[in-house]
Amino acid sequence: MNNTLSRTTLFFALLAAGAAHATDDEPQKVNDLSPVDVHAATKKPDSLRVDDATVGPLGSLSRLDTPYSINVVPQRIIANQQLKSIADALRYLPSVQGDGARPQARGIQGSVVQNSRIDGLNAVSTTDYPLEQFDRIEVLNGPAGGLYGPANPAGSFNYVQLRPVQDHLERFTLGTSSSSRLQREADISGHAGRFGMRATWLDENGGNYTDGSKIRRQLASIALDYYLSPSTTIESNFSHYRYVSKGLPGTFALGTGVHFPEAPDPTRSVYGTDLGGNDNTTDTGSIKLRHAFSDDWKLTAGVLRQIADRESTNPTNTLINNAGTYRTTIGTATASRFTITSNMVALNGKVQTGSIDHAVTIGTTGFEWNNYNPRAGGTVTLGSASLASPRSFALVGVPDFTSRYQSARATQQSVNLADDITFSPKWSALIVESQSWLATHNYNPAGAQTSSSADNGLSSAGSLIFKPVWNMTTYLTYADSLQQGDTAPAGSTNAGAILAPFRSKQWELGYKVALPAVNLSAALFQIKRPFAFTQANGDFSVAGEQRNRGLELMADGNATDDLSIFGGVSWLDAKLFDTPTANTSGKRIVGLPKVTANMLLEYRVINGLYAEFNARFVGARPTDNANLTSVSSYTTFDAGVNYSTALDRHALTLRLGVNNLANRRYWTNIVPGGLNGYTAAGNASAAIGAPRTVQTSVQLDI
Repeated sequence: MNNTLSRTTLFFALLAAGAAHATDDEPQKVNDLSPVDVHAATKKPDSLRVDDATVGPLGSLSRLDTPYSINVVPQRIIANQQLKSIADALRYLPSVQGDGARPQARGIQGSVVQNSRIDGLNAVSTTDYPLEQFDRIEVLNGPAGGLYGPANPAGSFNYVQLRPVQDHLERFTLGTSSSSRLQREADISGHAGRFGMRATWLDENGGNYTDGSKIRRQLASIALDYYLSPSTTIESNFSHYRYVSKGLPGTFALGTGVHFPEAPDPTRSVYGTDLGGNDNTTDTGSIKLRHAFSDDWKLTAGVLRQIADRESTNPTNTLINNAGTYRTTIGTATASRFTITSNMVALNGKVQTGSIDHAVTIGTTGFEWNNYNPRAGGTVTLGSASLASPRSFALVGVPDFTSRYQSARATQQSVNLADDITFSPKWSALIVESQSWLATHNYNPAGAQTSSSADNGLSSAGSLIFKPVWNMTTYLTYADSLQQGDTAPAGSTNAGAILAPFRSKQWELGYKVALPAVNLSAALFQIKRPFAFTQANGDFSVAGEQRNRGLELMADGNATDDLSIFGGVSWLDAKLFDTPTANTSGKRIVGLPKVTANMLLEYRVINGLYAEFNARFVGARPTDNANLTSVSSYTTFDAGVNYSTALDRHALTLRLGVNNLANRRYWTNIVPGGLNGYTAAGNASAAIGAPRTVQTSVQLDI
């Protein structure tokens, strides 16, 4: 794989050199840094190429000119690959791990709320979202505390909702899959006077890839825009989503000294229970005001309210020896309801001091987040078996998930300031700061407060940007970001105590180029953050450090007139230092591969007919803190075709896709025993990758 990485690096270098040479033919544009669409002649509608992204309170900015590594999964990928979940979309980004409950970037797991947003407003990450609700997924890698306020240095994940379209839309989709389930979807949009509306309805029901399993996805959402005046718009969104998945294989966990065997057959229902799984409901409402005082000064303000209920009875099969004996349990003590109320206000404007231009931002972001746990939740053992003779056990010990108590409340509010300074057509700088106040409270089932914390602090980032020519950007960014401290786990002497906020620091050196038809980017980075774990005396405290170094290469756009590409490669060196024992210090973090690569190719066979091919590689991953054992690398391939034509003057699109074409068995979502990446026991867990699946759909625009 080192040869692959070297070839990919050379490929980007050659393209960059070509871009530099190309600018010699366009001297009139060298100092033209005004917003222009440099690829308007070659960009397709719904392209794999995306040129703008939302950058926190700074608003929508050019990816080329922004001194951060930002990637966008566009609507074309979501639609043509028939993606259904956030995890489905994130696997197209090599620097992101999205198979777990919390998405993570650059090898660091995000928090439940701080790192995820819907239209820029904080939302719960550990619930299910249908991709049919969103136009695109935006990911800003690395610490973003200066932009948003305290957050894990795990990137920022922004889910951008569908909005009313300018023209009338009546789109209906009927889909099926190899697991005998049926999907029906309607997407309707229109305008009436000052109102714009977009409504999405989805119902998917049927079996999944194991015998007796089932899946149900039900969405009802509506986006309403009210145009008060040419300069003022009110946007509102309301959605209800229910996700049910039962009967799939449970996750597998490791006992002390045990390693993962070869991944078993995921189609065998015997590794799960008929009724075990997830039954989750998410209700979300938001309203946002956009007002332009002038061409140079704009105001955005919004609030979001979300209630996420989850009934999780997915079994865990813990391997207790290397002979394959396992014990099946369910754990139901974690939160079964999250509520969040988040807010944001941003004033963006332009001022000039002499010959220097400033794009300034003043704003605030924050949230209140409440957790509710089942009163009768706990861990129940269902039975024991072995991989040689597996058994499925009856589901028992399930609590009443609606009988809850409030277990925690967290609040956070930040004041954000930013100044994007342009010194000359070639040199600029971006400075962002956020002063934040955060507090947490924990409660027992009787309602008594068991612990609390309150703190405040500053997060900041500074970038120096150099544009050698109009379509290239080089930058150096430093970020110093606050994040909420970890909570002491059960079994420690200070169980339940919340540690003081942590600080993470990152350096990032980046290069971007916008060729006439394709975007290329490269980023070198290093992230450091404190690590907390249980000490020899039983105290849970900070005594170590995580250091992640890496390189990211990405490309999106049209490689030729007929071939579009989206993907790249990520190299990651993630290690822990100063751990309690010498044999784990300086070792790689459990579950993180050194190399991940993904490349989607879309080839136009004839007008309207496209063939698609996607390849994903994930390197070997350690499964214990001392790096004594690991699971092997794997490669999966996806293929598909889509054909667009007209049926009696109505647009008709037919899609066929096959995921995991070779039916490869592999372990996915390997995570340490502790969500922050380290426990003394180091008992990792993993899930079995999905088998080969076939999806088809027919889409008709009336």
